[in-house]
Amino acid sequence: MARAPSVLTIAGSDSGGGAGIQADLKTFAAHGVHGLSAIAALTAQNTRGVQAVHVPPVAFLKAQLDSAFADFDVRAVKIGMLANAKVVDTVADALEIHQPKHVVLDPVMVSSSGHTLLETRAIRRLVDRLLPLATVITPNIDEAVLLLDHTIDSDEEAEAALVELLALGAKAVLLKGGHLRGKTVIDRLDTGKALYEFEHPRLKVSGHGTGCTLSSAIAANLALKKSLPDACEAAGDYVFDALKAAYKPGKAALSVLRHINA
Repeated sequence: MARAPSVLTIAGSDSGGGAGIQADLKTFAAHGVHGLSAIAALTAQNTRGVQAVHVPPVAFLKAQLDSAFADFDVRAVKIGMLANAKVVDTVADALEIHQPKHVVLDPVMVSSSGHTLLETRAIRRLVDRLLPLATVITPNIDEAVLLLDHTIDSDEEAEAALVELLALGAKAVLLKGGHLRGKTVIDRLDTGKALYEFEHPRLKVSGHGTGCTLSSAIAANLALKKSLPDACEAAGDYVFDALKAAYKPGKAALSVLRHINA
């Protein structure tokens, strides 16, 4: 019997269950792939925000990564919160050794509540070491601003930012448009050869874990042998449906996506 396709998430654990590793594994299950995890950081958080962050020793992260690649048919890797430069280097080293076919990099830097999730000095390491290894990077507007060091306030500036992000070394960029204004949310994919736009009506929901879920859904769809544009489109549709069905498990106004079968 052939081994089931597996997708590995390398990210932070969300003790509130709405984002991070927890959202990734829910997304993988909904897409019918086997979910693996290597926990790069532990967070104490809930719908009100992030209260604490703990970064395990990188030797233990390496052990998790080696264990996953040694036994499973890892078709794709999703990368989320990495916390610091040592973690970035450990992940990059593992990817260079094991060479998975697809890598989806979600450059998680700041939480929705404003808590820093990636040290400033680690941003350059992420650009230098992980961007060239990624099949696609999936920044939101705020993350793109940190990567490019200038504001992005319009559709025209978003399209120009795609070119700049490719110039940093990314093979393809999906720039999420949720932080721009307008009744429609437009996610833009630039592969370096073609530009794609994926549109959805803006929902009046303050959602938690949308970025984690989107990048995980892209990785799952790539593992299921969809093309990159098709994987991004399907992932956007998945997030939209999960956000429409979102619910509020905590005391804050923040909603958690309801994961459904794709």
